[in-house]
Amino acid sequence: MVAVTFAISGGIGLVLGVLLYTTRSGGLLANRPTFWTINFLVNLIRPIPFIILLAALQPLALEVIGTGIGNEAVIHAMVWAATFSIARIVEQNLVGIDPGVVEAARAMGASRLRIIATVILPEAFGPLILGFTFVIIALIDYSALAGIVGGGGLGNLAIVEGYQRFRHEVTWLAVAVVVVMVQLLQMGGNLLARKVLRR
Repeated sequence: MVAVTFAISGGIGLVLGVLLYTTRSGGLLANRPTFWTINFLVNLIRPIPFIILLAALQPLALEVIGTGIGNEAVIHAMVWAATFSIARIVEQNLVGIDPGVVEAARAMGASRLRIIATVILPEAFGPLILGFTFVIIALIDYSALAGIVGGGGLGNLAIVEGYQRFRHEVTWLAVAVVVVMVQLLQMGGNLLARKVLRR
């Protein structure tokens, strides 16, 4: 669930985040209607608690993927939640780029798309890795709620097989697996970001 969700939402969220940064006033692709539309959608979806979003999107899931329960329905809701969170994270990281770097590229005659691909994104690559690591960890948290709509995963194992059957060792096993996964992901993200930032 986490891998599929991140593969979909990572790409869409990156595009939306770049658009948020480049279409703002004074940006490379300054376009107020586009900026305000995307910004409104991000502000609309991002604050909704995932459990509420999961329930609210069930009718849409039925129309789009043909089911409102199971792992597919959870992935559908996770994509919505993660896409707009990633968009905001990307925008925030890109805002920290030195405007002088972008202006220098423009002065050299580089096209706007070339500047985005070869200047803006590479400049923010290290912080973006850390941001994406944060999102993946959040997706693990979201996926734990899959059992509520008939999905599987560690959350379902902890609640159904552990809590509801009074098998506390199963619940704690699920907790241990999640903790180990998160630690490994965070360490990997930190290491990769450090290597990128040193270049």
